[in-house]
Amino acid sequence: MSEVTLPFVVTAGQMRAAEEAAVAQGTTWATLMEQAGAGVALAVRQHVALPADRHVLVFVGPGNNGGDALVAARHLADVGAKVILYIWRRTGADDNLLACRARNIPELYSTSDSDGSQLASALATAAVVIDGLLGTGGRPPTNDLATIIKAVNAARARRPELRVVAIDLPSGVAADDGQISTVAIRADLTVATGLIKRGLLLWPGRGYAGKIVVAPIGLSELDRALTMSELLTAAQARTLLPPRPADAHKGVFGKVLVLAGSINYPGAAVLACVAAQRAGAGLVTLATGRTVLSLATLPPEITLLPVAEGDWGAIGPAAIDDLAEHLSRYQTLLIGPGLGQAEVTRKLVLRLFGLDQARSRTRVGFVAIGETTPESAPQTVELPHTVIDADGLNILSGAPKWFERLPPERCVLTPHPGEMRRLLGVAELPVDLVQTAAEAAQHWRQTVVLKGATTVIASPDGRTVIHDGANPALATAGSGDVLAGVIAGLIAQGCPPFAAATLGVYLHGAAGARARATFGDAGVIAGDLLPLLPLVMQELRSG
Repeated sequence: MSEVTLPFVVTAGQMRAAEEAAVAQGTTWATLMEQAGAGVALAVRQHVALPADRHVLVFVGPGNNGGDALVAARHLADVGAKVILYIWRRTGADDNLLACRARNIPELYSTSDSDGSQLASALATAAVVIDGLLGTGGRPPTNDLATIIKAVNAARARRPELRVVAIDLPSGVAADDGQISTVAIRADLTVATGLIKRGLLLWPGRGYAGKIVVAPIGLSELDRALTMSELLTAAQARTLLPPRPADAHKGVFGKVLVLAGSINYPGAAVLACVAAQRAGAGLVTLATGRTVLSLATLPPEITLLPVAEGDWGAIGPAAIDDLAEHLSRYQTLLIGPGLGQAEVTRKLVLRLFGLDQARSRTRVGFVAIGETTPESAPQTVELPHTVIDADGLNILSGAPKWFERLPPERCVLTPHPGEMRRLLGVAELPVDLVQTAAEAAQHWRQTVVLKGATTVIASPDGRTVIHDGANPALATAGSGDVLAGVIAGLIAQGCPPFAAATLGVYLHGAAGARARATFGDAGVIAGDLLPLLPLVMQELRSG
């Protein structure tokens, strides 16, 4: 049986099911533990320096995580490392502990260290700490365990050369959602055994994990009914790139219509348009009011569709006639960047999606005072594949059951957490953002890109992809407009919505990483990403 190589991301329950399936196919629990511990030891040797005059302090907890730690300790001792065990609440002497004793590995016990002096001394002379205290099912650390974790974190803060390695996930980080209820180990390296646990990629847990590597443990056939998430990688993104035949013309690569911009945000429209171009679309047209056109600095390659304005330069509901005349010529519509939320614009967006409501008003005397019973008007415009971003989402969120009028599986929604809250009608998002995005995508029957330090791409069929791309350089105005434009440009080239969203998030993140490497954490502007997009696409193609 060959080892699973796809970068799956699992909950604790899914991991247990995968292990049980492996055992049912003929492996043993002892073999899984041996593979995990050996993988941890190998990862330590590959990623962490082991000075000869320092030791490796291995924390051993009561469960399987502690068993993995004992196996890792044995393997490290076998290659000459000076290992010390610090055992917390593990009773009895199982085969793995006996194997360590056969190698004369010293043992310290928390039960004999009430004042913490032995722990302090061991931490003072350690080069590496291995955290095998809690596993995926561990409870939030309290009392003596919390004291141990605080001591490790304090030693790491005092001694920058000390390296902390966590097995599976740092103790105190919740396996499914990355939450930290009390305290958690701050690791420099986390060795995920078998599969990556979801809590390693979700914040705040991601900030405690350090570098993440995977140690294979012998899993073979995985039950896809578990609907595990996938980690977005370059290899996966490469398979999604649209073809670029040598004999193509611009019509082959599709046309994007961008409905965007307002008097306050003309630049958002430009960023989205250029991003669609840089992603490879054959032609991009900006549909906006003449006021915006007079304010925006537009590249000559962008074609223009002036549309009717309402009050104060905002795009108005009469623009639907302009759009209806031209939309059939485009493969993709992008709506929202910098659009604003003026009442006239709100009416346009609702009418475009068939959500405008005819209102009859109640009268008292001669004064019209009140609310009415809304009646949905029929949709008057047939929409192509549509990317909805920013104010497009904000306007939709104010319409009851807005998602019922969107053409199923033809839209990509790109909310940040605040926009997601409004779309869901909740004051706070659930902590499990993967599950939140997945449920929303299935309920709305659309692809959802829930943006953040960790971004989740969810398909209406239940698939989820996680992008581990935290980058403070991307926390800048206009970054989301670039992402929306990239996704729209990819759809125009024939990528299905979920594939376009997945590839778009990767390209946007890769361009952001390049910009950060050039300019640093601060000072990157959204426009810096645009010329980098073709470069990261070419890098993918040649990789």
